Amino acid sequence: MPEPSVNGTIYHRPLCPDGRGVEDLPCDAPCPGGSRPFVLAATILASAMAFIDGTVVTIALPALQQNLDASFSRLQWVVNAYALLLGGLILVGGGLGDRFGRRRIFAIGIGIFALASLLCALAPTAEFLIFGRALQGVGAALLVPQSLAIIAASFPKEVRGRAIGIWAGASAITTALGPPIGGVLLDLLDWRAIFWINLPMAAAAIWLTLTHVPESRNDGATGAVDWQGGLVAVTAFGALTVGLTQAAEHGEASALVFVLMGLGLAGVFLFVRVERQATNPLVPGVLFKDPAFTGGNVVTLFLYGALGGVLFLLPFDLIAHRGLSAVEVGLTMLPIGLVIGVFSRFAGHWADGQGPRMPLALGSFLVAVGTGMLALAVPDYAVGVLLPILILSAGMAMVVAPLTTAVINAAPDALSGAASGVNNAASRLAGLFAVAIVGGIASFVFQGEADAAQLAGLAGPLRFGELPSPGEANRAVLEAAFLSAYSTAMWAATAGAALAAFLSFIMLKPR
Repeated sequence: MPEPSVNGTIYHRPLCPDGRGVEDLPCDAPCPGGSRPFVLAATILASAMAFIDGTVVTIALPALQQNLDASFSRLQWVVNAYALLLGGLILVGGGLGDRFGRRRIFAIGIGIFALASLLCALAPTAEFLIFGRALQGVGAALLVPQSLAIIAASFPKEVRGRAIGIWAGASAITTALGPPIGGVLLDLLDWRAIFWINLPMAAAAIWLTLTHVPESRNDGATGAVDWQGGLVAVTAFGALTVGLTQAAEHGEASALVFVLMGLGLAGVFLFVRVERQATNPLVPGVLFKDPAFTGGNVVTLFLYGALGGVLFLLPFDLIAHRGLSAVEVGLTMLPIGLVIGVFSRFAGHWADGQGPRMPLALGSFLVAVGTGMLALAVPDYAVGVLLPILILSAGMAMVVAPLTTAVINAAPDALSGAASGVNNAASRLAGLFAVAIVGGIASFVFQGEADAAQLAGLAGPLRFGELPSPGEANRAVLEAAFLSAYSTAMWAATAGAALAAFLSFIMLKPR
């Protein structure tokens, strides 16, 4: 018997946990009732596992800098190797799910992520850790786009915003627990423990997926996957990232930097050409015919770029400058996830009824306000750190679910995997470039002021984020250089969030 198809999506009968056939179920969702909570649980757990590593690793950067004797550029690559492979291959991941089954690719991605986490935990050098992080990015590129595609295939449009809000909120809450738990592990054990915690989470996610999530795929997707487009994307974005990182490390635009940046920009244009000619493009052109899809992804680039810059810079201020422990840093960053988790559902419901324009504009504006307050580097902890984080968190809570819902609802159901991949690629690549850009700004400003300080008698290599203990010689000079670099880079992130607010208002017109 042929497999039933609904809106271009194939649903396999044996995979509904209640045993019923698709003809017994509403045509807009394959397995309602008892199955939907398990679908949400599987997607939330796997997504949280991928998201947690972003925040936990940033907290561990100061420890990695000392334990592995890593340069600032290598610290950037500990973050960027993951973001590059995730951002470049997430488009391939979305297409693979649409073609070969979203549940299947979802489970494979979780398995690769678990294996990569094991390699990271055992890494003897910074270079080996970077390799493990890159492999984590491959696994995440397979599992992350399937999360939203599976939800889109299981929930009808009239309740999809609420379901995505629950997913976003629960993922944010579980992700929020990562920094404090990671801080405890860092203080009690070492940085390797933050990767060990992924293994039991991966096992639980795979079990839920194989036992409860129904299989679905796009029956209109045939032919080979656009691997050529994926390779061009990774190469182009990698060249741009290496160029920006090299400029940051050396404090100047050398011939190598210009060559890398030129290759990266040429690769971006080549990617556009390849996608236009591909039989099964990673980025179907039809998606961008809807202004809401285009506008939502442009806003994603600037907003998540600002957030990525904040999350990269903040631990250096909290640990190196303010002297907080890893546990205290985790607790400081906890409100980001908790506030998003508590209020995302309501924001998703608001967007279902009123449209995404106002939540996105207002939320992005609040993110800009919070980031700008962090850039002021006020010495008082409550005013200079906690209050800005709460304002930033409130802004992100207003944005996450409406932004995702706007992008998914603007795409045809049959292309939900590709749409999810494009939006996730936008957010991940935004973080990738943000770390390279704000890290480059911070390193450039710090090196400039530190070099001048060296003329006054300081010796030895100086790196952003490394400060003498309070009371030691030259602490005041280097602290001033650090604050100048930190504030300048934070103002760059503030500009990105402000631009996201402006673009939300002008690009997302009411329907």
